[in-house]
Amino acid sequence: MNRKSSSLKISIASIIILATIGYLAHTGVESSKSYYVTIHELQTMGGKAYTRHLRVAGNVAPGTIHRDGPHVKFDLEEQGNLLAVNYTGSEPPPDTFKDNAQALAVGTFGRDGVFHATQLQAKCASKYAPAKPAPAAAPGKTAANEGPALGKNTKAPTAN
Repeated sequence: MNRKSSSLKISIASIIILATIGYLAHTGVESSKSYYVTIHELQTMGGKAYTRHLRVAGNVAPGTIHRDGPHVKFDLEEQGNLLAVNYTGSEPPPDTFKDNAQALAVGTFGRDGVFHATQLQAKCASKYAPAKPAPAAAPGKTAANEGPALGKNTKAPTAN
């Protein structure tokens, strides 16, 4: 019976270890999960908004950025909806974080009506705007070398 007893103990210990690993994996996934919502959706979520890890995007409202070291308070704007954001992450905001920049805040919504962000991503709207067209070349000149334009009987150089 000694052999059965030790086999039973090993089986029970294995089950406890596997159950613990499964529980830790499940809670880890749940705690790292974040839901993407718009500002309007966030404001209409009710009590669910206070218990979930969320991602909210919008444009930084001009004149609302207030810096205090690595901490920043600002408003996000999306289709006329405003959301106050308090960023208290471990790193300072990115260099592209400016007025009218597109920003993504990751964190939780507080009962005080402020979104408490722990992560902040931003991109400068002008940096990602379409390129301006090149100015037109003066008559009789090419834009590439400012030399004379090729005539009808002149052949362009070819690469061999």
